[in-house]
Amino acid sequence: MRLTPEQVAIIHETVAEVLGQEARVYLFGSRVDDRCRGGDIDLYIELPVLAERRSRLQVQLQRRLWERLGPRRIDLLIRARDEALRPIHRDALEQGVRL
Repeated sequence: MRLTPEQVAIIHETVAEVLGQEARVYLFGSRVDDRCRGGDIDLYIELPVLAERRSRLQVQLQRRLWERLGPRRIDLLIRARDEALRPIHRDALEQGVRL
């Protein structure tokens, strides 16, 4: 996994602040593979329920992560646990690493 312990801690803290302590965070995509270089940070996040509009939460979380991690490409998938799994969600869970 190509994130530092400090980056993982920042992601956990920020997700908890914006989405709550119950959020489960997974890293997926090229950052999971230690042999790769570069790449964006792909995060799949599961919530017990979505209390607000998804797009608003994504913008708020993205902004805070940029403030703390620096401006970089961060892709966010946010899903409530009661929503149907789409193929992209399945892929993220199958190849992802829970942070």
